[in-house]
Amino acid sequence: MYKTILFIHSYWAYLVLFMLLIATFNAIIGFASNKEYSATNFRIALFTLIVSHIQLLIGFFLYFTTPYFKMWAEAGMGGVMSDSTLRLYNVEHPLMMIIAIALITIGYSKHKKKLTSRPKFKMLAIFYGFAFVVVLSRIPWSAWF
Repeated sequence: MYKTILFIHSYWAYLVLFMLLIATFNAIIGFASNKEYSATNFRIALFTLIVSHIQLLIGFFLYFTTPYFKMWAEAGMGGVMSDSTLRLYNVEHPLMMIIAIALITIGYSKHKKKLTSRPKFKMLAIFYGFAFVVVLSRIPWSAWF
């Protein structure tokens, strides 16, 4: 079951990255060109929010079933923090992904409160853009290739 969840988590991440990239560029283009905020823009932002939250739920399940999680008991805090691989999988990746999901959620919530198009696009561009950078910074690239 672990391998199946890992497979789903790994490939769902491509969808999250793709949607986050599309949503970020859509917001930047909409802001820069003074476009009118439409239902399509709303759907892109919402779908990005949904797929990223699904990824978070899959990631939580994976985190607590992974062999890396057992290293907390075996190696302790010092052992995990001194090993770069264990630190990446047990601390850095989960923490940064939670921060990225929080940024996406905050950006989505803040953009809904804006009344005109330009501030809506601005909120999405800022928060989704930062989330995209955070996600890219802590993806375990060696495991993907």
